[in-house]
Amino acid sequence: MLRKYCYQLAGLCLLLTFSGIAHAADVRIAVAANFTDTTRDLIAAFTEATGLEAVASYGSTGKLYAQIDNGAPFDVFLAADSERPMILEKSGQGVADTRFTYAQGKLALWSPAPGTFEDPESWLGSGDFSRLAIANPKTAPYGLAAQQVLSEMRLWEPLQERLVRGDSIAQTFQFVATANAESGFVALSQVRAWNEGEGSLWLVPQAYYAPIEQQAILLTRSESNAAARQWLEFLRGPKARDIIEKSGYETEH
Repeated sequence: MLRKYCYQLAGLCLLLTFSGIAHAADVRIAVAANFTDTTRDLIAAFTEATGLEAVASYGSTGKLYAQIDNGAPFDVFLAADSERPMILEKSGQGVADTRFTYAQGKLALWSPAPGTFEDPESWLGSGDFSRLAIANPKTAPYGLAAQQVLSEMRLWEPLQERLVRGDSIAQTFQFVATANAESGFVALSQVRAWNEGEGSLWLVPQAYYAPIEQQAILLTRSESNAAARQWLEFLRGPKARDIIEKSGYETEH
């Protein structure tokens, strides 16, 4: 009950916030935290191409979904999974036939310090570190992927006391970038956007975790919003795909 109340309050706060800027935005987008830097580049390209204004709010997929479910005034949802957009479509809160995969995410083990690990699997197994950052598996798809990797390596239970959980993949990346954890499982796109070099990086083999299919959907409250539909059309186009792929994702052609 308390959690439900908190999400309702969060939705009301978002409603009040957006009411003051709604006149300035043609499309309002809820975006998974891993896609933050890429979305900023996409919005700039979208505005240049169409003259339309877009604003984005970033957070974990689970928390954004809860806000949408409680009435937050978004037009489009860019999730980091396929599950929540599918639920929105089935519940009638998302417009049927507008859901599609805009990116496939890639998970990486990363440290800003060069030479942190040469053999990442042996390093993880040795436990020669005090803190390893992951996103919350319950709310962040990249956190779930990290859990799957550690489970595949039979390290999920042994490393429990050393795991530091971020509310979102953005907070998880911050833990590592600020040396509050020696290393962490983050999105490859975040490392690509970091301006200080790659440090130590392991691109986790896809066989270790389920594909991170990031899906978009038009929300029913904005079914007649032409700008929102233009944003989704732009997201499917070659210019957007080029930006997304350069950011460290794969796309469907």
